[in-house]
Amino acid sequence: MANNKRKLIKVFKLLIITFLSRVLIHLLIISIDGLNDHIQKSDVAIVFGSKVNYNGQVSDRLKARLDVAVNLYENKKVDFILVSGGIGKEGFDEAAVMKDYLLAHNIEDSLIIVDNQGYTTYQTATNFIAINKNYHFTSAVLVSQFFHLSRCKLIFRQLGIKKPGSAHARFFEWRDFYSLLREFPAFYFYLLTY
Repeated sequence: MANNKRKLIKVFKLLIITFLSRVLIHLLIISIDGLNDHIQKSDVAIVFGSKVNYNGQVSDRLKARLDVAVNLYENKKVDFILVSGGIGKEGFDEAAVMKDYLLAHNIEDSLIIVDNQGYTTYQTATNFIAINKNYHFTSAVLVSQFFHLSRCKLIFRQLGIKKPGSAHARFFEWRDFYSLLREFPAFYFYLLTY
């Protein structure tokens, strides 16, 4: 009986080690993918929303995303910028605040597309598909934090955007470790759900 119990404990430990190894390998792959930008000349940069500060200004994280989009536009890598977000707990329309930031950085109003219903990564992707019926874009660069980009590319590919590019925001903070860990179940949820 004791021998069987030891074997069972051994198998259980092996399963835990295997699972944790899988998680670590996946997180490493997500990090490498997200930190290696894949930028080709594209029709549009799609900037995923993030927190707006209580004073109505973009947070440092969101500013870094928008700065990437401005840089892509200034370097003629994209022709349009789509900003996507919802109304956060702070009470501000993220997409509208993002547009104001871009306007203040000399991006023409006619080149900014606003999606104020992008509460999730999935909603941003499906909203883009609907918006794109008017624009007929054939290529896009997705802009977010490094840990988020693998999931963003996954959902866009699943919805028919063949090879979305990606560019990560140059902003890092301690909570990125938590966010990176959260991406493991989120990635597989998206993979299996959509």
